[in-house]
Amino acid sequence: MGTEAVQFEQVTYRYPGAPSPALEGVTLSVLPGERLGVLGPNGGGKSTLLKLALGLLPVQQGRIGVFGLTPAEARGRGLIGYVAQRIDAELGFPLSVRQVVELAAGWRTPPWRRLGGQARARVDRALELTGASALADRPIGSLSGGQTQRAMIARALATDAKVLVLDEPLVGIDAAGQQQFAELLATVHRATGVTILIVSHDLRAIAAGCDRVACLARRLHSHVSPQGLTPRVLAELFSHDVAGLAGVGGLAGVHVHAHGPDEPCPEHGPTPGPVGLTVRGRGTAGGGTP
Repeated sequence: MGTEAVQFEQVTYRYPGAPSPALEGVTLSVLPGERLGVLGPNGGGKSTLLKLALGLLPVQQGRIGVFGLTPAEARGRGLIGYVAQRIDAELGFPLSVRQVVELAAGWRTPPWRRLGGQARARVDRALELTGASALADRPIGSLSGGQTQRAMIARALATDAKVLVLDEPLVGIDAAGQQQFAELLATVHRATGVTILIVSHDLRAIAAGCDRVACLARRLHSHVSPQGLTPRVLAELFSHDVAGLAGVGGLAGVHVHAHGPDEPCPEHGPTPGPVGLTVRGRGTAGGGTP
């Protein structure tokens, strides 16, 4: 394991009694400050990938590192900020937005002690960065979908997280909210340099300012674009098996060779093929940063 923010090395995971692995041979590196979107169908392994990265499932085969630590160690140090798809429990508590964010900022503080100055400063900054300062005194359960997203991202950032993980962030968000979400992530990324991992079956969430996109359906196919998600990269992504994305197992069994965007594909001969899976830097496969 190197200095990557998040790294999967040949990770395979099979649930007890399952006929086939939920994930198979996944190798993927995410550099510090990078924004990766993981796109795939329901049942394609996205939730399993998240749970492994968060340390909620044990690694059965392969290795996973978060800034050189195990996922459980990284989570224990507050390096991972997680925004779940469903947050019904938080919305049901009679707490204000500020109180919800303070709970995250003070997770190391004993309940009988007040937040220290640094923690209060993190709360104020997280609320400001996410545009949630004006919502600070409102009950968390009274917010719209887009406002709730802002509050939950503020909560994740208040731990001083180095990796921000968002699970299906656009569920329940209207078209106007989707644009605001993209702008919000761009603002947060510019201000903090936090590594962002977005997991979704919705291309709109992935296209909201990611540097790379990875297509996951048990196995992984990753496309690299240092300039962000350009139309060309999106065309390459969906040219492989876009129809299969709509059905479970559409990419299952597809073997993906690792190679750069200008390198010949071992399977298709000397003509450069689509970008391969194993990425060790922007635009390279199996090597260092160019």
